[in-house]
Amino acid sequence: MDMKIDATVKKETIYIAAAVGILSAFMEAVFLIPGKWNYTVLLGNLWGAAAGILNFFLMGLTVQKAVLQEEKDAKQTMKTSQTLRNFMLALVLMLGILVPVFHTVAATLPLFFPRLAVAVRPYIGRKEEQKHDDQ
Repeated sequence: MDMKIDATVKKETIYIAAAVGILSAFMEAVFLIPGKWNYTVLLGNLWGAAAGILNFFLMGLTVQKAVLQEEKDAKQTMKTSQTLRNFMLALVLMLGILVPVFHTVAATLPLFFPRLAVAVRPYIGRKEEQKHDDQ
């Protein structure tokens, strides 16, 4: 089945990717300023950030699919997706820790960046709505 990606899934994934990019740049600076930066920090950051963004995107696709299903099927779809995505994140985390080309902290922290972005999203959306209301 060929499923078209919903505009909201695209928009929110772009928001998450931008937020992860900003937080990743900040994290790189935290390593760079005291002279602790090396290529493993960059590779770990890219590894964790890509996994975090992919996880969010896959969740969005799952929600998009689930809203078209009956409640029982939707619950099972969401549960299966969460299990598989958690397995993926556990594998990413293990590799980020065990593979020497990845800095452990730099590979781990970006996995949490999408959660931070989601937490501040309502405040960002509120400002955009106020701009439109003022016009």
